[in-house]
Amino acid sequence: MAGKFELYKDKAGEFRFRLKAGNGEIILVSEGYKQKASAENGVASVRRNAPLDERYERKANASGRPMFNLKASNGQVIGTSEAYSSEQAREAGIASVKANAEGARLEDQAA
Repeated sequence: MAGKFELYKDKAGEFRFRLKAGNGEIILVSEGYKQKASAENGVASVRRNAPLDERYERKANASGRPMFNLKASNGQVIGTSEAYSSEQAREAGIASVKANAEGARLEDQAA
């Protein structure tokens, strides 16, 4: 099963998207957007930038666990991962984004 983007509205009324792997696991989440079109542009940006390793900022969260941000060419964060148990698990998460983002279908749940 291929990955998919889910576009949805959060409790604050902002548009967000998440990228799910074929197994249904969430591998990347966006920030909140005021406009649906901006969130759709974010999805397009993830598709463009996901294959490029230099767009991944590998870091640790506040509790020291490995995670990553996917950044656009202008340096803006367009997606954030979960916290991983190890650097190896983080690398597997990045590989999953690279494998799933480009061909993932967009499921609009915000309609």
